[in-house]
Amino acid sequence: MSALADKLRGLRRQAGVQPPAPAPVPPRARPELPDNIRQLLGIRQRAKSSPPRKVAGEPTAVPGETIAPGLQLCEARTAWPPMPPAFHAAFARIDAVIDPARLVLFDTETTGLAGGTGTRAFMIGVGDWHEGAFRERQLLITTLAGEAAMLDHFASWLRPDAVLVSYNGKSYDAPLLKTRFRLHQRACPLEGLMHIDLLHPVRRRWCGAWENCRLATAERQLLQVVREDDLPGAEAPAAWLGFLRGGSAGSLHRVARHNSQDLRSLGGILHRFAADDDASACV
Repeated sequence: MSALADKLRGLRRQAGVQPPAPAPVPPRARPELPDNIRQLLGIRQRAKSSPPRKVAGEPTAVPGETIAPGLQLCEARTAWPPMPPAFHAAFARIDAVIDPARLVLFDTETTGLAGGTGTRAFMIGVGDWHEGAFRERQLLITTLAGEAAMLDHFASWLRPDAVLVSYNGKSYDAPLLKTRFRLHQRACPLEGLMHIDLLHPVRRRWCGAWENCRLATAERQLLQVVREDDLPGAEAPAAWLGFLRGGSAGSLHRVARHNSQDLRSLGGILHRFAADDDASACV
């Protein structure tokens, strides 16, 4: 078949006849997408190409005051939660009597929930009882370069005899911070400190009685705290990254309020366990 085709082409050349041009191949028609899918794709494309928009009326300044390049400090004092009495930490399976002056409540807001070296805390909230009131201090980085200063300030707030209090902090917050201290070649101040992770006594006592043992559930059941206009923790990474891309600082204020409520709820739940005469039954 190939020899015959070559012979035909040779005869055409001798006769001065040009071979017919190949018929154009029509472009393949793209499948038509439903209107709702095209709309979603258009929204996604615009979101990728456009910087975050600033909403009128939202705060333009970041929360707190600047204490180092790229680092903000927010500080507040409240009457609630009250300082717990000295208590035996048997409910946390710790055989020790705790002086409330040693307590350091902490909670982080991070760039993701997966953990690992790519995840960092962009806010560290710390609560304690100081001069008759509950003191909240929040460190917020507004640039990536501010992380080292944030870690240094956080370390300066921890005494050698401090007792840490968190909610799931043993599994998430503390390991994440230890990784960040290690990456910045700094000694980690969390090493060797006593740590009361309230998630575990809450689970031991109320698992099965509640739909789950998340902090929001515990504060609602134990403290009658119902959050309004709260920015969910899962949305905090987008709020911070959006700000870094030039977006509004308004969402950062909501992140700070969310973190503040986390700290106060930690104090309230701890007070509930410390004041409960039957707390030892949770062990």
